[in-house]
Amino acid sequence: MESLGSIILYVIVALSIIVFSILAVTTRRILRAATYLLFVLFATAAVYFMIGYQFLGAMQIAVYAGGILVLFVFAILLTSKPGKQAEQLTAHRRHLGLLAAVAGVAACGFALVTFNRFCGLAMPEATPLDMEKIGTMLLGTGKYQYLLPFEAVSVLLLACIIGGIVVARRDKDNDKK
Repeated sequence: MESLGSIILYVIVALSIIVFSILAVTTRRILRAATYLLFVLFATAAVYFMIGYQFLGAMQIAVYAGGILVLFVFAILLTSKPGKQAEQLTAHRRHLGLLAAVAGVAACGFALVTFNRFCGLAMPEATPLDMEKIGTMLLGTGKYQYLLPFEAVSVLLLACIIGGIVVARRDKDNDKK
C-alpha cells in the first residue's frame, strides 16, 4: 500500500502538470509559454522518479527540459520579436479549439478503453528495465529499436536551427534597409 505522503506528492505533481500545461497553451506571451512548458517537463520527470525510473527521469531533464526547451527559446528569439503582442483569438476560434480538444480527449479515452478488444492483447505487467535494455532499445538498429528515428529527429532539429538563423538574418537585413 502506498504511503499517504507519496499519494499527496503524486497529486501535487499531477496538479502542477495540469496547471502549467493549461498556462502554457493559454498565455499570449511565447517566452512565458516556454517557461511553463519547462515546468511541465520537470514535473513529468518527477513522475518518472516517483515510479522508480531514475534513468528516464534524468533523460527527461537532460534531453527535454535541458536541450529541446533551450532550442525552442533560441528559435523563438531568432525568428520573432518577443515584445510584440499576439492578436486576440476570436470566439469562433476558441470554440473550434475547445471542440478539437474534447474530440482528442474522447478519441484517446476510447482508444484506452477498447485497446484489449481490438488488439486481442492483455496489458503487459510492468517490469523494471535495466540500463543495457534501455540503451539497446534506444540506440539499436533492429526491430522496435530507435536509432534511425533518433538520428532523423537530430537532423530535423539541426534544420530548424539553420532555418531560424536564415530567417533571423533575413529580418535583420530588412531592418537595416
